[in-house]
Amino acid sequence: MSSTRQMDHLERTANNSRQNALYPAQVCGIENESETVKRLRLAVHPDFSFKAGQWVDFFIPGVETVGGFSMCSSPGLLQREGVVELAVKYTKHPPAHWVHTTCTVGSQVAMRVGGDFYFDPSPSDPAVDLLLLAGGVGINPLYSILLHTTDLLHLNQASGGRDYNIGSAHICYSAKNTQELLFKSSIIEACREFPDKFSCDLHVTQQSTDVDPHLQPFLNRGRVTREELRVHVDPQRTLCFLCGPPPMIEALSKTLTDLGLPKDRILFEKWW
Repeated sequence: MSSTRQMDHLERTANNSRQNALYPAQVCGIENESETVKRLRLAVHPDFSFKAGQWVDFFIPGVETVGGFSMCSSPGLLQREGVVELAVKYTKHPPAHWVHTTCTVGSQVAMRVGGDFYFDPSPSDPAVDLLLLAGGVGINPLYSILLHTTDLLHLNQASGGRDYNIGSAHICYSAKNTQELLFKSSIIEACREFPDKFSCDLHVTQQSTDVDPHLQPFLNRGRVTREELRVHVDPQRTLCFLCGPPPMIEALSKTLTDLGLPKDRILFEKWW
């Protein structure tokens, strides 16, 4: 792929499943998730639905290019409050540029759900242990999956464990520095709320400043290692979701298959 032209989201995802319906949405909240990422909160149509891990085609009035952004909220938040959230990294690509320079509370957009990368267990499904591997803004769909798993655990607590068979979830998340580790406080909070279910290893590859003490127990310098993954791979129980830059996906997919994880248990999304 030529570096002089960014492939269009609709071209890149032409072979992915997507819903037929296009729904209106209104921006009802904007906050800075990091110096380079804005989190949008969008009030959506009552019929809007998605599965944890999916993305949206993002249509902006007056902007010809269609965006593609993964949802970083859970289906449960949609059910409770009628909103979804997107975390959008700054680039000059027109949809992301609009989010960072023009979008305001009250802005009207339209969205269509797509993607074959999701976690949507039924109550009758056997438990799986999730391994969630993220690079940079690739955390978005995996954070949605983590939040969905948290919601299912809360349902189980309320019903005395009769609803879902939930295994464990381990997140390996790599970014340049701690500032770019999105949702880090919420991820650590989930691990502390469900210490028997959730764990995380946060990685920084170019950290030059001191690390916040509350992050220190979870932080590693350098990339995710084979030895680290080995601990969390059980060929019979592990289901791995991978999202990040293509070179990272390719390297970690090979490591996982070398460790005995079947290819059909490694689901990935290369987010350019």
